[in-house]
Amino acid sequence: MAERQEQTAPDAVLTRIGQVVMLHHAGDREEARHRLLALWAELGEHSDPLHRCTLAHYLADTQDDPTDELAWDLRALTAAEEARQEALAVTAVVALYPSLHLNLADDYIRLDRRDAARTHLRWAREAALALADDSFGEGVWAAIGRLESRLGEDGPGSWTPPRQRP
Repeated sequence: MAERQEQTAPDAVLTRIGQVVMLHHAGDREEARHRLLALWAELGEHSDPLHRCTLAHYLADTQDDPTDELAWDLRALTAAEEARQEALAVTAVVALYPSLHLNLADDYIRLDRRDAARTHLRWAREAALALADDSFGEGVWAAIGRLESRLGEDGPGSWTPPRQRP
């Protein structure tokens, strides 16, 4: 019974991150950045890789400078790789990969590094194949289409996964 409770217990760190993300989405970017940075300092560089990945992923969104955003997105990807190598929370990490690569592609577009952007867009497409056909998956595919358009590729929705999509 204790094992079952442990599996269903909410993750306090992810809950705290989620609360700050809601603050960010409500429009208080600076306060969200401050709180996420404090949490990053509290957790440290050697904390749970899933926590670091999630935290860095959202910290990137609060940055004003594209170079700083890129640095946080790269930290998120590094932590995701570490979590995958340790086989930690594999499902959660697999779901993050398309978004991590989309964020990196966007960073590289804004830094006028289009080849790097195309590489991460390709990796986002490949990672998105593992997503379910649900609203999250559809949102990721829509974001892929928008980035294709920004990069001047064949246009939004030009590349579709080898499965049926609505």
